[in-house]
Amino acid sequence: MNTCLIVIDVQESFRNRPYSTERDMPEYLAAQNALIAGCVAQGVPIVRILHTDGPATPDNAFARESGHVVPLKGLLDFEAAATFYKNRHSALVGTGLDVWLTSHGMQRLIISGIRTEQCCETTTRHASDLGWSVDYCVDATLTFDMVQPDGRPLSAADIKARTATVLTDRFATLCTVDEALSRAR
Repeated sequence: MNTCLIVIDVQESFRNRPYSTERDMPEYLAAQNALIAGCVAQGVPIVRILHTDGPATPDNAFARESGHVVPLKGLLDFEAAATFYKNRHSALVGTGLDVWLTSHGMQRLIISGIRTEQCCETTTRHASDLGWSVDYCVDATLTFDMVQPDGRPLSAADIKARTATVLTDRFATLCTVDEALSRAR
């Protein structure tokens, strides 16, 4: 089965947001980089997705004009088979990614990146609904603590657990880095 790794929004923009923290970054980058290195070693194509949004001004971390819509420092350098810029949560909306995946015969997608519950989860659901088999590599995703509508804190770990729960066996197969690489062979 033709497999492709999708690396979603792993960009410096996040380090320039008020909610950003480096607390989980080393563990995340180790997993993300291992996934990238394994895919490179196996010849699995890697697609880079970068998020742009909001006003095209230097003070907007998600505008190209800011200089922050670039790969995250610490991310393993890789040659992307394709790069797409998105301005929606799903990497499949308005980017041409779906056309690229179809024209290259991709059947299985490995999803990784930032943020676990936002662009990674949304892309996973969308890809599943469009018929792709999806491996969701939760340890190669990153998110940040949030505050619930009632004011209670919601930890990044709880967000990741919730995302894993709602995706598994419905929209994706949950995989560790090693499991995703094994399934890609």
